[in-house]
Amino acid sequence: MNEKVKTKRLPDWFRMERPEGVNYSRLKNLSVNNKLNTICKSGNCPNIGECWNAGTATFMILGEICTRACKFCAVKSGKPNEVDWEEPARLADSIKTMDVKHCVLTSVDRDDLDDGGASFWAETIRTVKTINPSVTLETLIPDFRGNLDQVQIVIDAGPEVISHNLETVRRLTPRIRSLNRYDTSLEVVRYISSKNVISKSGIMLGLGETEEEVLETMNDLRNAGCRVLTIGQYLQPTLINYPVKEYIHPEKFKEYQAAGLEMGFKFVESSPLVRSSYHAERHINA
Repeated sequence: MNEKVKTKRLPDWFRMERPEGVNYSRLKNLSVNNKLNTICKSGNCPNIGECWNAGTATFMILGEICTRACKFCAVKSGKPNEVDWEEPARLADSIKTMDVKHCVLTSVDRDDLDDGGASFWAETIRTVKTINPSVTLETLIPDFRGNLDQVQIVIDAGPEVISHNLETVRRLTPRIRSLNRYDTSLEVVRYISSKNVISKSGIMLGLGETEEEVLETMNDLRNAGCRVLTIGQYLQPTLINYPVKEYIHPEKFKEYQAAGLEMGFKFVESSPLVRSSYHAERHINA
């Protein structure tokens, strides 16, 4: 069942660009023809119109079926297909065709693999950089179940930014995330930060968290060395996903942005439509 939610009326401040246009069609056809997955489509991202018409996208590697079933996520859950080792070359060639300067990569969780997919991540990064020597990369990685040796494999491949999302506050983590642990994610961010790599994380609002919990979560990330933070409004993607508890007003997002900059984050992207890769090309300067 993947029926779109239509029961809750979005507030007036939500204005999403319609997914159409020449660049949108070009990128859509390119991803289909090269058998590539994008989190833009799989995750029902509200910014798909803006980003794809700008010629940018976040590519999702390691298939489109996740071994976890987080209640906020629209990505398919189940038994993944076999790893496609030809995917890195197809992805790298597509990035070259698109003349992308900064690329964001993410993946489904692959708990079925001995290394959680870390070696495939490294192969993808190296292949993309070999074919596109001037491209810069952000990698939005899973937690690898807290195995920092596997995180190090990704780090060693040389992406400029490594992101791992905390997603929500400590209290709500067991309800919202599948297998993920709040402290495990913090430890992953802390480890990335200790390796002289730009570390980044993101959280969603509107799941029932309090302002005090949001600020506590932001502090936890900053104390873990996180340099870039994204804060956006959670939107229920399908009827089987966790319901929206509250639509947070844009002014409150501005308050969180100011608080985050005061805490010492280098970049804080905070507004209702912000998602993990929103304005990602700017974060290379963190």
